Amino acid sequence: MTDTGTTTKTSLNKFEKFKAEKDGLAVKGEIEKFASLGWEAIDETDRDHRLKWMGVFFRPVTPGKFMMRMRIPNGVLNSNQIRVLASVVQRYGDDGSADITTRQNIQLRGIRIEDLPDILNRFHTVGLTSVQSGMDNVRNITGDPVAGLDADELYDTRELVQQIQDMLTNKGEGNPEFTNLPRKFNIAIAGGRDNSVHAEINDLAFVPAFKEENKVFGFNVLVGGFFSAKRCEAAIPLNAWVSPEDVVAVCRAVLEVYRDHGLRANRQKSRLMWLIEEWGLEKFRSQVEERLGKSLLPAAAKDEIDWEKRDHIGVYKQKQSGLNYVGLHIPVGRLYAEDMFEIASLAEVYGTSEIRLTVEQNIIIPNIPDSRLATFLTENLLERFSTNPDLLTRSLVSCTGAQFCNFALIETKNRALAMIKALEAELILTSPVRIHWTGCPNSCGQPQVADIGLMGTKTRKDGKTVEGVDIYMGGKVGKDAHLGTCVTKGIPCEDLQSVLRQLLIENFGARLREVVTVRN
Repeated sequence: MTDTGTTTKTSLNKFEKFKAEKDGLAVKGEIEKFASLGWEAIDETDRDHRLKWMGVFFRPVTPGKFMMRMRIPNGVLNSNQIRVLASVVQRYGDDGSADITTRQNIQLRGIRIEDLPDILNRFHTVGLTSVQSGMDNVRNITGDPVAGLDADELYDTRELVQQIQDMLTNKGEGNPEFTNLPRKFNIAIAGGRDNSVHAEINDLAFVPAFKEENKVFGFNVLVGGFFSAKRCEAAIPLNAWVSPEDVVAVCRAVLEVYRDHGLRANRQKSRLMWLIEEWGLEKFRSQVEERLGKSLLPAAAKDEIDWEKRDHIGVYKQKQSGLNYVGLHIPVGRLYAEDMFEIASLAEVYGTSEIRLTVEQNIIIPNIPDSRLATFLTENLLERFSTNPDLLTRSLVSCTGAQFCNFALIETKNRALAMIKALEAELILTSPVRIHWTGCPNSCGQPQVADIGLMGTKTRKDGKTVEGVDIYMGGKVGKDAHLGTCVTKGIPCEDLQSVLRQLLIENFGARLREVVTVRN
C-alpha cells in the first residue's frame, strides 16, 4: 500500500484483521467440513463473514437458515439454471424463496449449511456460481437487460459483462487477486440509450459514447458512485473514453489501484470515492493509466444516454424479425419454487429457454414468435406476473426488509405491496410513480433514485418507539440521472399511507377516486 492505504497492524479494523488472518476464499475448501459440523459449530468468523466469499450469508433473524447470493452476469439465465435454483429453494418449503435484486441478481432463502456441498455441485453442472458475491468483492455486474434484443441498442453488453466476471472470479472458480478489496465494488455497462443499469450509482460504469472526429463507438467512464449508511454519491466522469476491447483491462486496472491503495482504516470511508477525493481525480486517473500500461483517451464530449428510462414491462418487438420479448412484473421481486418452475417451462415452450432479470426486480422472456404470442399472453401465470400492472405497482421496488435481513429496521416487501394496493384503490394516476422501499440506511432498495424513496428508521409516536421511514424525493433515472434528497424524517409507518396519498396528489397529478354511496 501507499500512504493513503497504509494502516498499522494495531489500527486495522476487525474486518481487515480477519482478512489478514485468512483470506475469505479459503473457506471454499472447507465447505464439506462445515456441512458435517452444522451451523452452530462453525468458527464464528467463518460462519458470519468468510462464508460470504462463497455467497453464503448467516442471518441472525433466521438462525440456521442462510441466504445465498448468486452471480448472474447481465441478468441472463436459462431454463435449466432457473430449475436448479427452484429445486434448491423447494427443498425448504415455506422457508424457501428467491428474490430478484436491484443488481439483476437472485438471492435464495432458507438454505441449510448441511446441503451446501450438494447445492454447489448442482450449480456447477449448469454453469452457475455464487463465488465472491458478498463482503469486499465486486458484486453482480449489470448490463442492459435487453442486450441483443433491442433494435435501438448501441452495444450488446452480454459478452463484455461475462468477460469481466470471468476475469474477476477465474471463471467462477474464485480468484484471490480480487478477494480482498477495501470494500464492496459495483460495475455496470450500459449498452442502450436509456441507462437501464443506473450507471450513476456504480463505483465503475461505462456509458455509450462516440468519438466525435471519427464516430468510433466506445464508452465514457464514470467512477465513484455509491450508497452507504453514512453517505451517498453519484459517479463522476473520469474524463476517459475506452473502446469495447479495453473495457476488461480498464476494470482490472481500476480494481488493482483500489485494492492496493484504497482506504482501509475506517469501513465507513473505504469506498472508491473516498480514495478519489483524497488523491484528486487526476492522480487517480494517472495511477489507472500506469496499471493499464497506456494513456487513456479524453472522454467524448457527450454520451448517448438521451432516452427516458424504460422498465421493459409489456410486449415489445425484437430486432430479430418475427420475435418478441415480454416483460413480466414480479411484485417486489419475490419468487417461490413453483413460480420459478413455471417461468422455466414458459421460456422453453414459447421462447428459446432464456430468461432475463432487470434492476427493477422483474423478468423478461425473449424470443417469443409472433405466432405464439397471443397464446403466451393467456397463460395463467400472467395473472399474477402481469404484463400491464397498475401504475404504482408497476414501478414498486423493495429491499428484503426485516423478515429476513438483520440490518433492516422495518419490514418492507409485504408492507410495500399492501400499501400500494391500498393507494391504488384510493387514487387515479395517469403515469407510473417510482416508489422504492429500503429497510435501513444501507440503501439496498435504492430510495435515492426513486420519485419517492422510503428509508426505514425507528421513530417515536405517542411516547413509543415504532417503525417509520425517512422520505426521499427527486431521484431521476435515464438521461440526466441524479440522486434525490431526504425531504421528511421519521414518519411512522402507520401514518404513511395518508402522507403518500398527499404526495401523489400534490406532486404527481393523482386524483381521489369518487366514492359511490349506495342508498337503500
